[in-house]
Amino acid sequence: MARESFAIGAVRVRAGTIRNLELPITRLVTGADVSLPVRVVHGREDGPTMWISAAIHGDEVVGVEVIRQVLAGLDPKQVRGTVVALPMVNVLGFMNGDRYLPDRRDLNRSFPGSARGSLASRIAHLVMTEVVAKCSVGLDLHTGSDRRSNLPQIRADLDDGFTRDLAAAFGAPVMLHARIRDGSLRHAARERGATVLLYEAGESLRMDAYAIDAGVLGVRRVLAALGMVDGVDDAPPAASVECRASGWVRARRTGILDLDANLGQDVTEGERLGALVDAFGKTLRLVHANRTGVVIGRTEQALVNSGDALVHIASAD
Repeated sequence: MARESFAIGAVRVRAGTIRNLELPITRLVTGADVSLPVRVVHGREDGPTMWISAAIHGDEVVGVEVIRQVLAGLDPKQVRGTVVALPMVNVLGFMNGDRYLPDRRDLNRSFPGSARGSLASRIAHLVMTEVVAKCSVGLDLHTGSDRRSNLPQIRADLDDGFTRDLAAAFGAPVMLHARIRDGSLRHAARERGATVLLYEAGESLRMDAYAIDAGVLGVRRVLAALGMVDGVDDAPPAASVECRASGWVRARRTGILDLDANLGQDVTEGERLGALVDAFGKTLRLVHANRTGVVIGRTEQALVNSGDALVHIASAD
């Protein structure tokens, strides 16, 4: 028997087809409608239903390109199951290159949302009811914020066996056991019973090739691990470094940052990572690692204030 069509919004997507659609969000003061763009790849054969989302923060563009490349390689006649792609969840922020919504709310602190709440709450509710509620697995793609860059990494509940298996299949350099933040998509989706991986890589407003390439391969590997597509032809990745804790090295003085630490670098506690200097080059304070581990994030700011986050180090298990 033919596989049943997939219902989303006001449409039904036939098995073995791809459908682009828009889920209405709001209307601008100009009278123009704003909608959430969605692409559904509804496979001919049965299998899991998985969503891939990006740009919940409007300045995170890496995930948009990851989704574009992944979708370009999906044939609905060969996919087993269904892929629901949301390349830009925060449409209004994305149009403005802004992390937040026009009312300055963080969309990723607004889930599961409400049909009658704030704009952020309504978008969150729309995503939860039309997408997450119909999926068993989700991949949420992010980048560093506030002029920070991140090493490609998966953040997830590594104490759950199935989640850990998918995190390992993704093949990012690091997989970090990360606490769940209230109001996040990951938290709300998990409450609904979905398995969620959060991918972090690159810097906001930049198309970092290393972050895009690792993301595309990782998503393809997860699809293969779920049996939704045939195995990825690329060479298998090195095992991800599993980390259970992380923390930021913070500036102990205000000054100009001369940072030597690179993403992916192994460091030991007390190792010199850089220095804070004044405008004449005088060293004000050295920057040292506060733990042994791997550098998974760093600031790209040159001018820093005392207390600013400089280097993010994850402790290897």
